[in-house]
Amino acid sequence: MATNIVLILVDDMGYSDIGPYGSEIPTPNLDRLAAGGVRMSQFYNTARCSPSRASLLTGLHPHQTGIGILTEDQRPYGYPGTLNDRCLTMAEVLGAAGYATYMSGKWHLCGQFYEPHDAWPTRRGFEQFFGTIAGGGSYFYPKTLTRGETSVQEETSAPDFYYTDAISEQAVRYIEAHDEDRPFFLYTAYTAPHWPLHAPEEDIAAMKGLFDGGWDELRRQRAELLVSSGVLDPAWGLSERDPDVAAWDDTPDHEWETQRMEVYAAQLRRMDAGVGRILDALEATGQLEDTLLMFLSDNGGCAEGFQPAYTDELPRLPEFLPGSTRDGRRVFRGNVPESMPGGEETYASYGTGWANLSNTPFREYKHWVHEGGIATPFIVHWPAGGLEAGAVRHDPHQLPDVLATVLEATGVAFPSEYPGRRPQPLEGISMLPTWRGWGAPDGRYLYWEHEGNSAVRRGRWKLVRKHGQPWELYDMATDRTELHDLCAEQPDVVAELVASYEAWARRCGVIPRETILAAGR
Repeated sequence: MATNIVLILVDDMGYSDIGPYGSEIPTPNLDRLAAGGVRMSQFYNTARCSPSRASLLTGLHPHQTGIGILTEDQRPYGYPGTLNDRCLTMAEVLGAAGYATYMSGKWHLCGQFYEPHDAWPTRRGFEQFFGTIAGGGSYFYPKTLTRGETSVQEETSAPDFYYTDAISEQAVRYIEAHDEDRPFFLYTAYTAPHWPLHAPEEDIAAMKGLFDGGWDELRRQRAELLVSSGVLDPAWGLSERDPDVAAWDDTPDHEWETQRMEVYAAQLRRMDAGVGRILDALEATGQLEDTLLMFLSDNGGCAEGFQPAYTDELPRLPEFLPGSTRDGRRVFRGNVPESMPGGEETYASYGTGWANLSNTPFREYKHWVHEGGIATPFIVHWPAGGLEAGAVRHDPHQLPDVLATVLEATGVAFPSEYPGRRPQPLEGISMLPTWRGWGAPDGRYLYWEHEGNSAVRRGRWKLVRKHGQPWELYDMATDRTELHDLCAEQPDVVAELVASYEAWARRCGVIPRETILAAGR
């Protein structure tokens, strides 16, 4: 039988936030996937939501797709912020080969949120679409909710509406209604656990007390579980607590702090339940065996915060931010102990201390290309694919490899031409040899750039820098937690990797961060 493809992407979730990667958060359905599939220990995203989505769906680096940062149009000095016509999405390629193509969830690959555009999902290969065109937002009242090309904002008025559930329900409907005469591609893009911290009360209650030990003890426990489960090398040390974060015992307002993480965990619990519903639907329709299912996150845990204010007091209301609740109450945006997160009238994030836990054992966060910003859990489940159940694979791969892998698994060729367009060739390689334990090619280069934060990796060596700061060199074989900079000891390696990075940046259209910042002033 032909191979179905199910791609599940979550939003702003850290490396160690699910059970198969050391978390205390209960994720039984992801546990089931990992037990019957393969976990990757060194898979990488691109540190931010829109660029990661662009790279994941096109097999290119994000700068080649027109989305180098987010979906704002920064021309003529920056990126257009919308998928260009030089890239093909996975849905376009598979659809041309006879696949049914479905999407449920967050798009965030177009700057036009309300009027149909050539970069909307329905015009980039998806036969059916339900979800939000813009980025994150309220889980109870998400803006830009669309079915096909028609706004269905009225669907949020149901008293029990919760966006994570709506995404899961639509994904299940696609599976149950699918005509089995042809294979399908289903892209399920959750906003969970991206801020704001919104979750049903019963899910929050179920997480009560889980984080009372605080981030210091939980980081230690997660690191130990990652080692004992074979995901991490015991030689790699746990990075120190973020220097901007106080020790848990010295942190005030423990009740508020723990509820922040309890709501975050509740969001993941609800997402995991949705994954379970998708698995059950595949099993009930007899399609699980021949379905290649992949699960990953678009960037590392997020340390972003907000200045306290009611949203109706803001001089400008962003597309993702509600001016009020559905029943007209004011929405308070901000992280202060006086505002307990969870309900629709709040709009909060979980803060640096908990993001530091999410990214255990690494340092840094979303936006940066140190390991904490780009390392993601990646689970692949494919019963008919000849994979070793429960295995962990350690070869490094990154987002452009996903489309190359899908094409090899399905036997679909990437077209050199497409009606009215001349697509750029793919940048990735297939991960099937890695998944099956045969190993990946030696000497391959991986590259990253986001907002001037840059990195290149070849084999054991990773060269990385924050924008405006010096390069750092790390030996990934002995120091993946990036604790010991070897630039001074390895000048030849540094010179070679710098030259390789600069050549890649020119070829892929990376716009220097200084150019964008200077034009924006």
